This record gives sequence, structure tokens and C-alpha cells, in this order.
Amino acid sequence: MLFDLLERLSSLTRVWFREHPLLADLQPVQLSALMYLGRCNRYSNTPLAVADYLGLTKGTVSQSLKALEAKGLLVKTQDARDKRSVHLTLSEPARGLLEAVVPPDFLLAGAERMGTQAQDLEGLLLDLLRNIQQGTDVPSFGLCRTCRFHQTLPAGPFCGLTQEPLAKSDINLICREHQQPETTDT
Repeated sequence: MLFDLLERLSSLTRVWFREHPLLADLQPVQLSALMYLGRCNRYSNTPLAVADYLGLTKGTVSQSLKALEAKGLLVKTQDARDKRSVHLTLSEPARGLLEAVVPPDFLLAGAERMGTQAQDLEGLLLDLLRNIQQGTDVPSFGLCRTCRFHQTLPAGPFCGLTQEPLAKSDINLICREHQQPETTDT
């Protein structure tokens, strides 16, 4: 039953995106890459991270990223420290596009009709996702603020893994290095 419900919601989302007039020129994988890049941090905006997050081959993702760059939706820049690596950022038109279509209107309307139950559902789905991630060998790609490396210092947010300060806006972005906090049994 849970699988059927999740599959139906996914199907409705795909149909909504496919029929949205602003998305007529985008393939589903291209939209998925844009949505990820719109939510990830500076450690996670590489072609390899996109492939890992989407669970696709590097070749498939590479072609999709080239198409997005050709459409003016994506900008590639060379890493300042490692000249072999590139970072991907959304152009202003891409940001505007995502603001217009994400989250889907039908989802917002449904959640609004649910009232506080929508918040309960969100919490339960987050618990389900964490449970699945802990039981399988897949990267969690979680929000910085929920990572075991996230620290709040007097100077502000700090990443204990990279040993770098973070902007306050960084803590709400997806990180490929995310690890669940260690739990202590009481």
C-alpha cells in the first residue's frame, strides 16, 4: 500500500511537470538536475554529485548538463583549488523557472487542505527516508543542519568535516557529504 501511494504521487508529479508550459523544452532528467542544483551546497554542485544524487550514469548526466548549459540554464566554472573539477550553478533564468514550478501547485493545494496533518506527514516521510538510508548503502544527501558534522560556533555555522565556516543560508542546503548524527542509547 505504501509503495502504491508513493508511486501514484510520483506519477502525478511527473505528469504535472510534463504538462507545465514553462517546462516544455526540458527533459525530466534535466529538470531533476536543475532541482538538485537549486538546493545543493558548494561541496555538492559537481557533475559527479548530480549523477550520484539522481542515481544515473555520468554519461547520461553529462549530456543533460551540456543541454542545460546550451539553453542558458546552467553555468560551469572551474574549481579554484582543483583545476580538474568544475562547479555548476544555476543561471538567473533557471532560478526563476524553478521558483515558478517548484513545488507543484497541486501539492501545495493538497497540503493546505490537509492543515496540520501535512506537517505530520512530512515528518513521517522524513523518518521513512532516514530509516531507508540507514538500512542501505546509499549517500544520504541531507540538509547541512541535520548532519553530524554541522556545528554552531559563536562565529556562526561551521562544517566539522571541511573545517570551513558556513553561511547561514548553507545550513538549509543539500550536501553530498551529509552523515546522520550518531545516536546515543540511553
